[in-house]
Amino acid sequence: MRLTVVASIFGVATAAVAVTTHATDTKLLFGGTVVAFDSKTESLNIIRNGSVLIQGDRIAAVNTIATPAGLPEDTELIDVTGQIVTPGFVDTHHHGWQTALKTLGSNTSLAEYFSRYGEFAAADKYEPEDVYLGQLAGLYEAINAGVTTILDHAHHTWSNDTAYAGLNASIESGARIFWAYAFHNISSLNYTVPDQVPNFREIADSGLLKGSAVELGIAYDAWGQDVDESRQVAQLAREYNVSVVTTHCLAGVWGILNQPRDLDVYGILNDSIPVVFSHASLLTADDAQLLRARNQFISITPESEMHYGHTHPHSHLILDQASIGIDTHFTYSTDILTQARFWLQSVRRHLFTNVLNEWRIPTITPMSASQAFLLATRNGGLALRCKDLGIIEAGAKADIVVWDARQSPSLLGWRDPVAAVLLHASVADVLHVLVDGQFRKRDGKLVALDYQNLRERFQASAEKIQDRWMQTPYPVLEGQFMSGWDFEAPKVVDVVRGGGNSYTGPLLD
Repeated sequence: MRLTVVASIFGVATAAVAVTTHATDTKLLFGGTVVAFDSKTESLNIIRNGSVLIQGDRIAAVNTIATPAGLPEDTELIDVTGQIVTPGFVDTHHHGWQTALKTLGSNTSLAEYFSRYGEFAAADKYEPEDVYLGQLAGLYEAINAGVTTILDHAHHTWSNDTAYAGLNASIESGARIFWAYAFHNISSLNYTVPDQVPNFREIADSGLLKGSAVELGIAYDAWGQDVDESRQVAQLAREYNVSVVTTHCLAGVWGILNQPRDLDVYGILNDSIPVVFSHASLLTADDAQLLRARNQFISITPESEMHYGHTHPHSHLILDQASIGIDTHFTYSTDILTQARFWLQSVRRHLFTNVLNEWRIPTITPMSASQAFLLATRNGGLALRCKDLGIIEAGAKADIVVWDARQSPSLLGWRDPVAAVLLHASVADVLHVLVDGQFRKRDGKLVALDYQNLRERFQASAEKIQDRWMQTPYPVLEGQFMSGWDFEAPKVVDVVRGGGNSYTGPLLD
């Protein structure tokens, strides 16, 4: 038996090169603390000085000893002694194509977003190459942060060419992407749902996704607005047995309904297809019960919902049917770790406040770090009806993150591996990332073909796109929003006495 040992030394580029050329599909990550999962008890199982055996795209065994006997020949040994090994994060709501807009929307409201940054505003300003580069750069950014599975609400489908551009980038990224083709009426380009249906069919019938880590889904945000159109979308989902259906769900004054009851009319919640309701910010009690009855999930995007102002007043009441997503990564963090941390502390704050308002002293924490960790991993897999995602267990997909707990100053002195990752780690501590048992990040560096060239091409595209946005006037928000409710400016704060903080806009020349 021949074993190849590759040391995990942060920053050694030669090790990454050696790994990518190794022929074996069998790997053993040994010596680390493994945050495994026990499906029988539905709980995390911490294994210290353990190992994870990978064969092909699956986890073959999780061992309580570092070096088990009887390993297959030509097994590649990867020393992770002193490190923390976790499942990859699952992001259940993302728009990958928007990467080139980074920092332009740092101070934008949701009403401004609709008029300036969404697909309807961007459709006539992007070439297919821009979509491809933005999607690929954005997905590499997510992989770098330990995100291995993404539900991409792909609303870059404003032409046949841009649809293929984003899809091809998703395939090339090596991430596990549930690519949800968005059906929407793009009036600026006269590209409507009837035009998109043949494009979707062509993609679905092409075999393009065969052998990749990308699966086809459907995104649609107009359930019930046009009954015939909604029926057609639901029928397409069933005809092709897509991997997921997703929709933006806000309600309230926003008027963007797509509540569970709106989809239930078309029977789509009863199918075997998972349905993910992004945000579900103003979910009603009846709709929450309907989600439970149909075993469908919401995707909470904490930073997005704070940033844009549509909030999440009731999401903490349905965490048993919830997962975590990113949304518009051009405006803030692209890593699920940050979102899980935001959500954990916001739930704690909310429930602590309920006790304090009664002039009482809270005795326990209302949400644990382990619960937030499960939302960011296991629950994402459940939302996609994939019980083999978001966990480390024999038979699960080999989507794994190794954290540099041995050398990172932020993790020095850890004891609880879940708390170490969720509350102390950062993207800089992500040492290795594997998807389907293949390294996508190794020794702190992305394993990507000609990444430097991509960076240069993307930078040129981003500068072009950003110049176009800077030349586009900001929308004047007066009167009423499209839902019929009046606009109103919130109170504005200032951190400089006497109004000296004069810069309030999103850009500096």
